[in-house]
Amino acid sequence: MSLVVSLGIVGSLVSVAPLPNAHAAETVNSTIIVAAGQTFDGGGKTYVANPNTLGDGSQAENQKPIFRLENGATLKNVIIGAPAADGVHVYGNATIQNVTWQDVGEDALTLKAKGTVNITGGGAYKAYDKVFQMNAEGTINIKNFKANDIGKLVRQNGGTTYKVVMTVDNCDISNVKDSILRTDSSTSTGKITNTRYSDVPTLFKGFASGKTSQSGNTEY
Repeated sequence: MSLVVSLGIVGSLVSVAPLPNAHAAETVNSTIIVAAGQTFDGGGKTYVANPNTLGDGSQAENQKPIFRLENGATLKNVIIGAPAADGVHVYGNATIQNVTWQDVGEDALTLKAKGTVNITGGGAYKAYDKVFQMNAEGTINIKNFKANDIGKLVRQNGGTTYKVVMTVDNCDISNVKDSILRTDSSTSTGKITNTRYSDVPTLFKGFASGKTSQSGNTEY
């Protein structure tokens, strides 16, 4: 497992947007499907799950997502309030822009099929366990994102050996119970650059084979 942290990551960085104010919330009774290659622009609107049909946002398994993104879909300018059920499910490549989870439910976002997820802007708060769950091989790039009061930022499905690539750039991460990346795979990689973090007990957790220092980076 190759995990890299650029030195000086607690320095200054481009401002990350704060938690936005909620608009009047729209209750979602059945999952909103964003078709392959299409864009859903929420215009800053807040969406919450109907707990009777999607889930109550607890850690109970098998809750349904508020949004399902097919391959190549984009979700932007959305606030997901509470209850959030199982947030967003992604089936392949996806773009997430300015999406904020005010109170993460079971998970904020889950990659369900191989792909690359690019997350820019937005934030996630009050995640009892994971923010982003990787249930398939893939890459997750997180930039200009704020996370506070979370268990883990990224978690690869426990006991799996497929490769996950995580990059975190220009983010603000605080009050983490476990780690920024947790994986059981020896092939997965993680890299954090230009990022401020505080109250994070461990950046990376998994099967690290050793520790070296190369060209100003700490590599696990």
